[in-house]
Amino acid sequence: MFTHLKNIETAFKHVKIFTYLLIAACMVISCFAMYKSYQAADMAGRHIYILANGKALEAFAADRKDNIPVEAKDHISMFHHYFFTLDPDEKVINANISKALYLADESAKNQYNDLKEKSYYNNLISGNISQQVVVDSVRLDIDQYPYYFKCYATQKLIRSTSTVNRSLITQGYLRNVTRSDNNPHGFLIQQWETIANKDTTIQRP
Repeated sequence: MFTHLKNIETAFKHVKIFTYLLIAACMVISCFAMYKSYQAADMAGRHIYILANGKALEAFAADRKDNIPVEAKDHISMFHHYFFTLDPDEKVINANISKALYLADESAKNQYNDLKEKSYYNNLISGNISQQVVVDSVRLDIDQYPYYFKCYATQKLIRSTSTVNRSLITQGYLRNVTRSDNNPHGFLIQQWETIANKDTTIQRP
């Protein structure tokens, strides 16, 4: 009888140990599954799908610091496009300048007011002159903040009788601001100034 009880006690200990091992294994498997789930969710969050022309295109999320050079250069190009791309139409001029001034501080507003006082925009309208700008390159220093930049561009003054090409060089700094519909890159140009703006060639039809 005692032997029988001893066998029952031994079996109970074995069952107890097996139960503990099973519980430990379940906990390990549960933790591993949770870890993998969070990892999969994080990876899924890094993938963005954009629907374009009926096709799903995959985009990848990245830290802002990885995109600073690309976004900053595009911001600078957009600003120069809006500020210098003008047609002999007051509404077009006001619309483009308004878009440009959202991307820069009062230094751009001061240059605009200075040109306005010199009747620069009135002369474009009265002379039926269109103005275009092509940004050739942007030199950007992201090792210091605010980020210093120098922009090299070609400016064109298009008349019915000729096209004047100008070499345009500007410089300034970029600081971070909140993104918005008017400022999608989240940068603001400050201390902006024109270093050079001189005629290079004249083309006649």
